[in-house]
Amino acid sequence: MTDTSRIVRDASLRERNTFGVEATAPWLVEVADAARLPEVLQRPELAAGLALVLGGGSNLLFAGDPDGAVLALTGQHVTVLEDGDTAIVRADAGVQWHNFVMHTLSMGLCGLENLALIPGTVGAAPIQNIGAYGVEVREFVHAVEAFEPATGEVHRLDAAACRFAYRDSLFKHAPDRYLVTSVEFALPRQPVLRLDYAGIAEELATMGIAQPTPTDVAEAVIAIRRRKLPDPAVLGNAGSFFKNPIVPAAQAEALKAGHDSLPMFRGGSDDTRKLSAAWLIDQCGWKGYRDGDAGVAASHALVLVNHGQATGAQLLDLARRIAASVHERFGVAIEPEPRVIGATW
Repeated sequence: MTDTSRIVRDASLRERNTFGVEATAPWLVEVADAARLPEVLQRPELAAGLALVLGGGSNLLFAGDPDGAVLALTGQHVTVLEDGDTAIVRADAGVQWHNFVMHTLSMGLCGLENLALIPGTVGAAPIQNIGAYGVEVREFVHAVEAFEPATGEVHRLDAAACRFAYRDSLFKHAPDRYLVTSVEFALPRQPVLRLDYAGIAEELATMGIAQPTPTDVAEAVIAIRRRKLPDPAVLGNAGSFFKNPIVPAAQAEALKAGHDSLPMFRGGSDDTRKLSAAWLIDQCGWKGYRDGDAGVAASHALVLVNHGQATGAQLLDLARRIAASVHERFGVAIEPEPRVIGATW
C-alpha cells in the first residue's frame, strides 16, 4: 500500500484507547486520504467487514477484542472554506480535537472554547455530540461528510440530518453505516461567551480576568478539567463514563423534595429534567472506590479509572454495579457514554 495507508495484522490496541486496556484487532488499517476508502475496503483482509472505526480511543471500552478489522482515519487537513463574520472550517476526521479548538481560536474564531481539552478526534465529535460546560458541538456543526461502505457513496449531511440529541446522533445509532471522514464547522468571529456553567466565571476571576476573550475561557476550562479529571496518560480513563440521566419532571421534583442538594437542569423539554449522574453516584459511595485495578477517580465520581492492569471486562463489571446501586437507591437508570466493544451493556 502507499504511504497514505497502512495495515497491521494482530495489532495491539492498548496504546490506542485511553483506558489503556489490552485488546487485539485481527487487522488494523490506517488511512490518511479518505478518497482511498473504496479501494482500501476492497482488500481481502477486510472481507469480513469493519468492526470499528477508531479515533482517539477516548470514548471506548474494550470489554473484549473487536470481532473484525479496525479502521483509523489519520488525515490532518484543516481548511477554511468560507470566511466572513462566520467562517466555515473543514477538518479531517483524524485531527485531534483539542488541537483543532485551539487552532480555531488562534484564527480569531469563536464558539468551541468551552470544549477545550476534550480528548479524541474531530471525526468522533459529531458521533457523540460532545459537550461540556454548557456547550454542545452540534451548535457549530455545519455539515458532516461520511462514507457509506455498503454503497460506496459519500454523503454530506447538514446538521439537521445528523439528528443530534444529548450525547447522541444519527451516526451513533448507525455505527456500521457511516464512516465520518470530515466535519465542517460554522464558527463566528464575534464571541458570545458562555460563562455561567460549572465554575468558569469563578476560574476567570481567580485568573484575574474581568473581560475575558474566548481564549481566556478556553484556558479557564483547561484549568478546571486538569484539576477535576485525571490525565489518561497517567491514569487510564475515558472521561465521564456515565451520561446525565433525563427523567420526567415529576420524578425529578419528587427526588429533589427528598434530596435538597440534587443538581437538576431542564432536560431538553419543559416536562423533563436532567439530573447529575456524578451526584447520584457519589451519594451511593463510589467516589474513590477501587476493586483491584478497576476503580472510580477520587476527584470525580463520573470517571472510571484503570490503575494499571484492569481489563475492560473488570471495568464494565464495576460500571454495571454502580448503575445497579443508583437504580436501587434512586430509581434512576444511568447509561454509559463510551461505546462498549466485545460485550453489551
